[in-house]
Amino acid sequence: MSSGSGKGAQARLSGHGRMRLLLAPLMLAPLILTGLLLSGCAGLPPGRAPLPEGVDADELLSEIAACHLLRVVQNRDRTVTDAAVIAALDHYGFEFDRMIDRANALVRIAAGRPAQHAQMYDLARTACARLATLTGAASGLVRFGEDGSVDKTWLLVDGEIDDGFANKVIARLRGEKAVGLVINSPGGSLYEARRLGRWLRENGLPVGVNELCTSACIDVLAGGIERYVTTDARLGIHQSRVPAPLSSHEGGQFSVVSAALYLREMGIDSSIALAAAAVPNNEMYWISHGEALETGLVTKVVASF
Repeated sequence: MSSGSGKGAQARLSGHGRMRLLLAPLMLAPLILTGLLLSGCAGLPPGRAPLPEGVDADELLSEIAACHLLRVVQNRDRTVTDAAVIAALDHYGFEFDRMIDRANALVRIAAGRPAQHAQMYDLARTACARLATLTGAASGLVRFGEDGSVDKTWLLVDGEIDDGFANKVIARLRGEKAVGLVINSPGGSLYEARRLGRWLRENGLPVGVNELCTSACIDVLAGGIERYVTTDARLGIHQSRVPAPLSSHEGGQFSVVSAALYLREMGIDSSIALAAAAVPNNEMYWISHGEALETGLVTKVVASF
C-alpha cells in the first residue's frame, strides 16, 4: 500500500540520522504553529518545490518535525515516522538530519510545559493533516526495519468483536509492530469497535478487509486512516441490536444518531448509518464497492494484501 511518498526522502530516512531523535514524552509547545518558531536558516535547495504561500521555511520545518514527533511518541519507537513527513522532506528538499535537529529542539524547549500536552497533541495532528494536504500524500504510520527498509507488517484478525477486543488488538498491533490491520469479522460490540476505530485513526494506521466485514466491524474499518478492501471482500450493515435498557423508540433513535456521528467523525458519509437503520437486525444490506467508495467508507479496492 503506497502512500505516495518520495524515494529520495525514504533513502535519507533509512540512514543513521533517524536514530538520533530524543525519545521523550511529547512536548510540542504552541510555539510550533503560533509564530514563536525557532529561528534559523532552514533554507530550501534549488530545484525543489516552492514554499506554500505565506509559509516560511522555518515554519514548515517545524510542522514536519511536529508530525514526526507525534508518530514517534505514539509508538514509543524511534524507527517510525509519518508518510506525510517523508513526502514533505522529499517535496521541499529538507534534509532529514535537519528535521531531527528541529524535533529535538522542540522537545527541549517544550520540556517545561507539561500542562499544555493536550494542545500540543492537537497541534501535531494539525501539522500531519496540513502536510498531507500540501503534498497529496496520505498521512499515516511508516515504520522502518533494522536494515532501513520500510516495514510492511500487517496484523490479521478474525472473529467476533467481543469484550476487551480493542485492548487485545491494540496490544497485538504494538507488540508485533504492525503498520496496518486486516480484519474479517461478523461484528459484535459497537463500543469495542468504535474504541478500536478511534485508536487506529489517532495513530495513523490503515485498515483492510479481504473477506467479510459486517455490522460493528464496519466501524473498525471506518477508523482506518486509509480503508482498503479486496475485490472479493463483502461489507454488510443492518440495525444495531439495542440493549434492553435502550430498547424504546428514543433508544433506537439514539443508536442511529450515535452511528451517524461516529461515521461523520471519521469523515465518512453518514448515509451509511441511515441505510443500516432501515435493515432489520436479522437481515443484511450488502454495500457494493462502488457505494463504499462513493461514501468514503473505502478509499481503495485492491487485488490482495
